Amino acid sequence: MTVTESIQAPRAFEPGASAPREQFIQAMRMVASSVAVVTTDGPDGLHGATVSAFCSVSADPPTVLICLNGSSRIARHVAASAGFCLNILPQEMSHVADRFAGRHDGEISDRFDNIDHSVPPGHCPALAGALSLQCKTDSLHRSGSHWAVFGCVENITGAIQRPLTYLDGAYRPWLV
Repeated sequence: MTVTESIQAPRAFEPGASAPREQFIQAMRMVASSVAVVTTDGPDGLHGATVSAFCSVSADPPTVLICLNGSSRIARHVAASAGFCLNILPQEMSHVADRFAGRHDGEISDRFDNIDHSVPPGHCPALAGALSLQCKTDSLHRSGSHWAVFGCVENITGAIQRPLTYLDGAYRPWLV
């Protein structure tokens, strides 16, 4: 695994001339995204967090990208681990998304409590009912407040019919 700061492209604008933060956040709220839980199994045990910023990068080799707030616990655990599992949730698992988003942290001490999951040997927790992509961390790249983490997909288990979708601050039904 490599950690890099990446090569910066020449800027066409002056530093500090970016769009207003709140305007950017509002614009991004209007982009629908699937919801996933990133899990790790490292030196400090099992950890997981809900994310909506992830995508496929390449099929040759199969590679995904996840984006994690650099100050989050999950970013530290992913960086300390050799891999992670990207668990893409079906629409009926919003309660799992809430759990791993920390909405119940005041009531429970372990986010995995009463959440059906398995930890295949040498891999990270796969959540039952999710489409789980076991990944070996390839590289991490810092951009602003976040880390872009590239993972080579080693194994895929599970399947989902309709993904849990997040738009404008709420879960939304998947429409066909």
